[in-house]
Amino acid sequence: MSAVPTTPSIRPAGAPAPGWWHRALRHRSFVIGAVLSLLLLVAAGLSLVWTPWSPYEMDLAVKLQPPSMAHWLGTDAFGRDVASLLLVGARNSILVGVIAVGIGLTIGTALGLLAAAKRGWVEELIMRLADFTFAFPAILSAIMMTAVFGAGIVNSIIAIGIFNIPTFARVTRASANAVWSREYILASRACGKGSWRITIEHVLPNILSVLIVQATIQFAIAILAEAALSYLGLGTQPPQPSWGRMLSEAQTLMFQAPLLAVWPGVAIALAVLGLNLLGDGLRDLLDPRLSRKR
Repeated sequence: MSAVPTTPSIRPAGAPAPGWWHRALRHRSFVIGAVLSLLLLVAAGLSLVWTPWSPYEMDLAVKLQPPSMAHWLGTDAFGRDVASLLLVGARNSILVGVIAVGIGLTIGTALGLLAAAKRGWVEELIMRLADFTFAFPAILSAIMMTAVFGAGIVNSIIAIGIFNIPTFARVTRASANAVWSREYILASRACGKGSWRITIEHVLPNILSVLIVQATIQFAIAILAEAALSYLGLGTQPPQPSWGRMLSEAQTLMFQAPLLAVWPGVAIALAVLGLNLLGDGLRDLLDPRLSRKR
Protein backbone atom coordinates (compact mmCIF):
# COMPACT_ATOMS: atom_id res chain seq x y z
CA MET A 1 0.00 0.00 0.00
CA SER A 2 1.24 3.43 -0.83
CA ALA A 3 1.78 5.83 2.01
CA VAL A 4 -0.94 8.38 2.48
CA PRO A 5 0.52 11.88 2.03
CA THR A 6 0.19 14.02 5.10
CA THR A 7 -0.79 17.67 4.97
CA PRO A 8 1.95 19.90 6.36
CA SER A 9 0.93 21.92 9.37
CA ILE A 10 0.48 25.61 8.75
CA ARG A 11 1.82 28.03 11.32
CA PRO A 12 -0.10 31.32 11.60
CA ALA A 13 1.75 34.46 10.60
CA GLY A 14 3.55 35.99 13.56
CA ALA A 15 3.33 32.81 15.65
CA PRO A 16 6.53 31.62 17.35
CA ALA A 17 8.43 28.95 15.46
CA PRO A 18 8.91 25.50 17.03
CA GLY A 19 11.63 25.68 19.65
CA TRP A 20 11.17 29.44 20.02
CA TRP A 21 11.17 29.36 23.83
CA HIS A 22 14.25 27.13 23.83
CA ARG A 23 16.11 29.71 21.74
CA ALA A 24 14.71 32.55 23.84
CA LEU A 25 16.04 31.07 27.07
CA ARG A 26 19.49 30.86 25.47
CA HIS A 27 19.40 34.48 24.31
CA ARG A 28 21.24 36.53 26.92
CA SER A 29 19.73 39.92 26.07
CA PHE A 30 16.20 38.54 26.03
CA VAL A 31 16.59 36.76 29.39
CA ILE A 32 18.14 39.76 31.15
CA GLY A 33 15.60 42.14 29.64
CA ALA A 34 12.69 39.86 30.53
CA VAL A 35 13.88 39.54 34.14
CA LEU A 36 14.32 43.30 34.58
CA SER A 37 10.96 44.01 32.91
CA LEU A 38 9.28 41.40 35.09
CA LEU A 39 10.74 43.05 38.20
CA LEU A 40 9.26 46.37 37.05
CA LEU A 41 5.84 44.77 36.60
CA VAL A 42 6.08 43.00 39.97
CA ALA A 43 6.99 46.27 41.72
CA ALA A 44 4.06 48.06 40.08
CA GLY A 45 1.64 45.22 40.86
CA LEU A 46 2.84 44.97 44.44
CA SER A 47 2.25 48.68 45.01
CA LEU A 48 -1.45 48.14 44.25
CA VAL A 49 -1.90 45.95 47.32
CA TRP A 50 1.02 46.69 49.65
CA THR A 51 3.80 49.17 50.38
CA PRO A 52 6.09 49.19 53.47
CA TRP A 53 4.73 52.61 54.45
CA SER A 54 2.18 54.99 53.00
CA PRO A 55 3.89 57.03 50.26
CA TYR A 56 1.62 59.99 51.03
CA GLU A 57 2.20 60.35 54.78
CA MET A 58 4.92 62.79 55.89
CA ASP A 59 6.80 62.53 59.18
CA LEU A 60 9.40 65.26 59.56
CA ALA A 61 10.70 63.62 62.76
CA VAL A 62 12.35 60.89 60.65
CA LYS A 63 13.35 62.90 57.58
CA LEU A 64 16.59 62.08 55.74
CA GLN A 65 17.07 58.81 57.62
CA PRO A 66 19.65 56.36 56.17
CA PRO A 67 18.57 52.82 55.19
CA SER A 68 17.44 50.79 58.21
CA MET A 69 15.25 47.86 59.16
CA ALA A 70 12.28 50.20 59.49
CA HIS A 71 12.94 52.11 56.25
CA TRP A 72 14.82 49.81 53.88
CA LEU A 73 16.03 52.60 51.56
CA GLY A 74 15.78 55.47 54.03
CA THR A 75 13.45 58.47 54.05
CA ASP A 76 13.29 61.68 52.01
CA ALA A 77 13.21 65.33 53.09
CA PHE A 78 9.54 64.99 54.10
CA GLY A 79 10.01 61.79 56.09
CA ARG A 80 8.38 59.58 53.45
CA ASP A 81 9.62 56.03 52.92
CA VAL A 82 11.78 55.90 49.77
CA ALA A 83 11.03 52.23 49.04
CA SER A 84 7.29 52.96 49.05
CA LEU A 85 7.81 55.96 46.76
CA LEU A 86 9.78 53.81 44.29
CA LEU A 87 7.09 51.10 44.21
CA VAL A 88 4.27 53.55 43.52
CA GLY A 89 6.50 55.46 41.08
CA ALA A 90 6.90 52.24 39.07
CA ARG A 91 3.13 51.98 38.80
CA ASN A 92 2.82 55.54 37.52
CA SER A 93 5.64 55.03 35.01
CA ILE A 94 3.97 51.92 33.61
CA LEU A 95 0.61 53.72 33.44
CA VAL A 96 2.11 56.54 31.40
CA GLY A 97 4.04 54.11 29.18
CA VAL A 98 1.08 51.83 28.44
CA ILE A 99 -1.34 54.62 27.54
CA ALA A 100 1.20 56.72 25.60
CA VAL A 101 2.48 53.72 23.61
CA GLY A 102 -1.11 52.58 23.09
CA ILE A 103 -1.98 55.95 21.55
CA GLY A 104 1.04 55.86 19.25
CA LEU A 105 0.56 52.20 18.34
CA THR A 106 -3.14 52.49 17.52
CA ILE A 107 -3.09 55.72 15.52
CA GLY A 108 0.40 55.32 14.06
CA THR A 109 -0.20 51.76 12.86
CA ALA A 110 -3.50 52.74 11.25
CA LEU A 111 -1.86 55.65 9.42
CA GLY A 112 1.09 53.51 8.32
CA LEU A 113 -1.19 50.78 6.96
CA LEU A 114 -3.28 53.40 5.15
CA ALA A 115 -0.17 54.94 3.57
CA ALA A 116 1.09 51.54 2.37
CA ALA A 117 -2.31 50.47 1.03
CA LYS A 118 -3.25 53.66 -0.82
CA ARG A 119 0.18 55.02 -1.84
CA GLY A 120 0.25 58.16 -3.99
CA TRP A 121 -0.82 61.47 -2.44
CA VAL A 122 -2.27 59.73 0.64
CA GLU A 123 1.11 58.23 1.52
CA GLU A 124 2.87 61.51 0.82
CA LEU A 125 0.46 63.48 3.02
CA ILE A 126 0.78 61.05 5.96
CA MET A 127 4.57 61.00 5.76
CA ARG A 128 4.81 64.79 5.60
CA LEU A 129 2.52 65.06 8.65
CA ALA A 130 4.82 62.59 10.41
CA ASP A 131 7.83 64.75 9.54
CA PHE A 132 6.03 67.81 10.91
CA THR A 133 5.19 66.01 14.18
CA PHE A 134 8.83 64.98 14.60
CA ALA A 135 9.66 68.69 14.89
CA PHE A 136 7.87 68.73 18.27
CA PRO A 137 9.46 66.16 20.65
CA ALA A 138 7.62 64.98 23.74
CA ILE A 139 9.22 67.48 26.14
CA LEU A 140 8.61 70.45 23.84
CA SER A 141 5.01 69.33 23.24
CA ALA A 142 4.46 68.96 27.00
CA ILE A 143 5.82 72.46 27.62
CA MET A 144 3.43 73.92 25.04
CA MET A 145 0.47 71.94 26.42
CA THR A 146 1.38 72.96 29.95
CA ALA A 147 1.33 76.62 28.95
CA VAL A 148 -2.24 76.18 27.69
CA PHE A 149 -3.81 73.50 29.92
CA GLY A 150 -1.50 73.36 32.96
CA ALA A 151 0.96 70.72 34.19
CA GLY A 152 -0.21 67.18 34.87
CA ILE A 153 0.14 63.51 34.06
CA VAL A 154 -2.66 63.60 31.46
CA ASN A 155 -0.89 66.24 29.38
CA SER A 156 2.34 64.24 29.66
CA ILE A 157 0.61 61.12 28.37
CA ILE A 158 -0.91 63.02 25.44
CA ALA A 159 2.41 64.67 24.55
CA ILE A 160 4.35 61.38 24.66
CA GLY A 161 1.56 59.60 22.77
CA ILE A 162 1.60 62.22 19.99
CA PHE A 163 5.37 61.84 19.75
CA ASN A 164 4.94 58.06 19.31
CA ILE A 165 2.45 58.34 16.42
CA PRO A 166 4.92 59.27 13.63
CA THR A 167 7.39 56.65 14.87
CA PHE A 168 4.87 53.84 14.54
CA ALA A 169 3.53 55.29 11.28
CA ARG A 170 6.99 55.20 9.68
CA VAL A 171 7.83 51.71 10.94
CA THR A 172 4.44 50.34 9.87
CA ARG A 173 4.58 51.91 6.44
CA ALA A 174 8.10 50.61 5.73
CA SER A 175 7.28 47.08 6.92
CA ALA A 176 3.92 47.03 5.12
CA ASN A 177 5.48 48.19 1.83
CA ALA A 178 7.85 45.21 2.00
CA VAL A 179 4.91 42.84 2.49
CA TRP A 180 2.89 44.40 -0.34
CA SER A 181 5.65 43.42 -2.80
CA ARG A 182 5.39 39.70 -1.97
CA GLU A 183 3.96 37.12 -4.39
CA TYR A 184 1.12 36.02 -2.13
CA ILE A 185 -0.17 39.59 -2.09
CA LEU A 186 -0.30 39.56 -5.90
CA ALA A 187 -2.13 36.24 -5.72
CA SER A 188 -4.65 37.73 -3.27
CA ARG A 189 -5.25 40.62 -5.64
CA ALA A 190 -5.74 38.19 -8.50
CA CYS A 191 -8.42 36.45 -6.39
CA GLY A 192 -10.32 39.72 -6.19
CA LYS A 193 -9.51 40.75 -2.61
CA GLY A 194 -9.60 44.47 -1.89
CA SER A 195 -6.85 46.54 -0.31
CA TRP A 196 -8.40 46.60 3.16
CA ARG A 197 -9.05 42.86 3.22
CA ILE A 198 -5.48 42.17 2.15
CA THR A 199 -4.22 44.59 4.81
CA ILE A 200 -6.18 42.89 7.60
CA GLU A 201 -5.66 39.28 6.51
CA HIS A 202 -2.08 39.36 5.23
CA VAL A 203 -0.18 42.60 5.82
CA LEU A 204 -0.96 43.27 9.49
CA PRO A 205 -0.31 39.69 10.74
CA ASN A 206 3.07 39.66 8.97
CA ILE A 207 4.29 42.90 10.57
CA LEU A 208 3.07 42.19 14.11
CA SER A 209 6.51 41.07 15.25
CA VAL A 210 8.03 44.37 14.08
CA LEU A 211 5.32 46.33 15.91
CA ILE A 212 5.84 44.34 19.12
CA VAL A 213 9.56 45.07 19.11
CA GLN A 214 8.97 48.76 18.36
CA ALA A 215 6.35 49.01 21.12
CA THR A 216 8.84 47.59 23.62
CA ILE A 217 11.46 50.16 22.64
CA GLN A 218 8.94 53.02 22.71
CA PHE A 219 7.81 51.88 26.16
CA ALA A 220 11.34 52.46 27.45
CA ILE A 221 11.44 55.88 25.77
CA ALA A 222 8.06 56.77 27.31
CA ILE A 223 9.28 55.92 30.82
CA LEU A 224 12.39 58.05 30.25
CA ALA A 225 10.31 60.92 28.85
CA GLU A 226 7.89 60.80 31.79
CA ALA A 227 10.80 60.93 34.23
CA ALA A 228 12.27 63.90 32.37
CA LEU A 229 8.95 65.75 32.34
CA SER A 230 8.39 65.08 36.04
CA TYR A 231 11.93 66.27 36.76
CA LEU A 232 11.02 69.56 35.07
CA GLY A 233 7.77 69.75 37.03
CA LEU A 234 5.57 69.13 33.97
CA GLY A 235 4.67 65.49 34.55
CA THR A 236 3.20 63.65 37.51
CA GLN A 237 2.16 66.17 40.16
CA PRO A 238 2.27 65.85 43.97
CA PRO A 239 1.22 63.96 45.97
CA GLN A 240 1.59 61.17 43.38
CA PRO A 241 5.16 59.75 43.50
CA SER A 242 7.32 59.92 40.39
CA TRP A 243 10.89 58.78 39.80
CA GLY A 244 11.69 61.97 37.90
CA ARG A 245 10.38 64.25 40.64
CA MET A 246 12.27 62.21 43.27
CA LEU A 247 15.45 63.05 41.34
CA SER A 248 14.47 66.71 41.18
CA GLU A 249 13.82 66.87 44.93
CA ALA A 250 17.10 65.06 45.70
CA GLN A 251 19.37 67.39 43.72
CA THR A 252 19.43 69.98 46.50
CA LEU A 253 20.36 67.31 49.06
CA MET A 254 23.30 65.70 47.29
CA PHE A 255 25.71 66.36 50.17
CA GLN A 256 23.25 65.57 52.98
CA ALA A 257 21.65 62.43 51.54
CA PRO A 258 23.24 61.37 48.22
CA LEU A 259 21.33 58.05 48.21
CA LEU A 260 18.09 59.95 47.56
CA ALA A 261 19.29 60.57 44.01
CA VAL A 262 20.79 57.10 43.59
CA TRP A 263 17.62 55.04 44.15
CA PRO A 264 15.33 56.67 41.54
CA GLY A 265 18.25 56.96 39.13
CA VAL A 266 18.95 53.24 39.42
CA ALA A 267 15.23 52.47 39.04
CA ILE A 268 14.98 54.49 35.82
CA ALA A 269 18.20 53.01 34.44
CA LEU A 270 17.18 49.41 35.16
CA ALA A 271 13.66 49.89 33.73
CA VAL A 272 14.94 51.45 30.50
CA LEU A 273 17.80 48.96 30.20
CA GLY A 274 15.47 46.00 30.74
CA LEU A 275 12.96 47.13 28.12
CA ASN A 276 15.69 47.93 25.59
CA LEU A 277 17.32 44.52 26.09
CA LEU A 278 13.92 42.85 25.84
CA GLY A 279 13.23 44.66 22.57
CA ASP A 280 16.67 43.76 21.23
CA GLY A 281 16.13 40.11 22.14
CA LEU A 282 12.66 40.02 20.59
CA ARG A 283 14.03 41.54 17.39
CA ASP A 284 16.63 38.78 17.11
CA LEU A 285 14.17 36.01 17.97
CA LEU A 286 11.26 37.16 15.80
CA ASP A 287 13.31 38.05 12.72
CA PRO A 288 13.75 34.82 10.70
CA ARG A 289 16.95 36.07 9.06
CA LEU A 290 18.62 36.82 12.39
CA SER A 291 17.34 33.52 13.79
CA ARG A 292 19.09 31.59 11.01
CA LYS A 293 22.37 33.39 11.70
CA ARG A 294 22.15 32.34 15.35
